[in-house]
Amino acid sequence: MSVDPEDGREPVTIREHDRPWAADLESDRHANDSRLVVAEAIDAIEETRPGIPVDLVTHECHGDPMDYLLDPLRSKVPDVAVTGHRRCTCGGYVITVMRRISGSE
Repeated sequence: MSVDPEDGREPVTIREHDRPWAADLESDRHANDSRLVVAEAIDAIEETRPGIPVDLVTHECHGDPMDYLLDPLRSKVPDVAVTGHRRCTCGGYVITVMRRISGSE
């Protein structure tokens, strides 16, 4: 997991996921800190097995996560693929991502 023990934050997940799940990145803490959104999105992807999708649910205040989240994700997790992208009824966004299985495109 990409948690820095010096930053004092709790990770979005503490276990490896082997089935689809959603990472809640739309709390007030996330709304106030886009760096937290990026860090916890990376945690979520790293803690999800390749080939398993994870929904990254983001707060509306940062705008479309395709504009600010993908480059940092791909720099830390190069095999990440976006498999879905939609606006949530709450005003935020949901992007579905997963790590590619080795040898697949």
